[in-house]
Amino acid sequence: MNGSQRPRRALIAGGGIGGLGAALALARRGWEVRIFEQASALDEIGAGIQISPNGVRVLEALGVMHRLAPAVFEPEAIEMRMGRSGRRIFRLAMSDAARARWGASYLQIHRADLVDALAAELSLIAPSALSLGARATGYGPGPVLHLEDGTAAEADLVIGADGLHSALRAQMLGPDRPRFTGMMAWRAIVPAEAVATPPPPVGCIWAGAGRHAVTTYIRAGSVINFVGIVERTDFQSEGWSATGTAAEALADFDGYRPEVRETIRAAGTLHRWALFDRAPLARWTDGAVALLGDAAHPMLPSMAQGAVQALEDGWVLAAHLDTMPLTEALPAYGAARLGRTSRIQRVSASNARLFHHTGPGAFLRYGPAWLAGHVAPWVLHRRTDWIYGWRPETLVT
Repeated sequence: MNGSQRPRRALIAGGGIGGLGAALALARRGWEVRIFEQASALDEIGAGIQISPNGVRVLEALGVMHRLAPAVFEPEAIEMRMGRSGRRIFRLAMSDAARARWGASYLQIHRADLVDALAAELSLIAPSALSLGARATGYGPGPVLHLEDGTAAEADLVIGADGLHSALRAQMLGPDRPRFTGMMAWRAIVPAEAVATPPPPVGCIWAGAGRHAVTTYIRAGSVINFVGIVERTDFQSEGWSATGTAAEALADFDGYRPEVRETIRAAGTLHRWALFDRAPLARWTDGAVALLGDAAHPMLPSMAQGAVQALEDGWVLAAHLDTMPLTEALPAYGAARLGRTSRIQRVSASNARLFHHTGPGAFLRYGPAWLAGHVAPWVLHRRTDWIYGWRPETLVT
């Protein structure tokens, strides 16, 4: 409580995973929270995402894992295979191995199921917290959030969790200048029963010349999630609303294994978007305003850490606000998160290139990974310790 003995208030622009996670973390610490989400409903947006152990521990701390149990899929392993031959390059054991090494599971889930779980848990603490059809356009002066309808709200804290095209980030740091990577992404979700030769029950990267695919399972294994990354410069629309045809996607993955091609054929709708990279921001805060998630550190999907890092952000921000004055907490939050998320941004960009080796000797370029996966798999586990081993009580690094 502050001097007036009223709860501290936070206004959050964006009701996605980052905004909802931050709201729940703050509400559990006694904050009064309100979220302004531009969508008119929290519907079946997005597709499958992967929640590594560092993210699962945040969800456990937020008290939502019981809501997710029926919807998640726990893969046996993360694998990398050659897209055309199916030859396995490495296998990184998950399931029991993940719990033993990092203290939590590695899970796959539909983004909408995670959003629903966070929103449902938040509604128990703050029943009126979520306002739909309310788009934030800017902030200030001070902790004031401005909305598209011309109204404004004031609180102790404003959080910009308004995603890739954040209005709050643009105001804080100037117009965004994304860098086109020369790649575009396909995505689809497909009933597993509709695929004659389904992918293995793992998170599988199918590598190849100038392209790679990722297949995972969601909704307790009943649905296959497909993502395909292709080096193409003729499509540069960054939004998720554009669609393409199965024939186009099949042409992009010509010669790939049946597990990939049959998944594409069975897809009812194939969405596609261009991939843009962004340099790490110099800062995430401005007075009583803080950014988190994609608004602060948009990253390529090649480490499957976008949603997880947004959850970490919200938890760390709330924890800092719980232990120090707001004027100290926000700069400390930014300092605690910037190095970690910037490193993950860089590794994600590097992985996107790693999965696209070309030429007849492409498999040989994966030699070190193949050797580690077959002779010393603990090396691969150790290389992910800095990401997966993060715990909610860790406020730095």
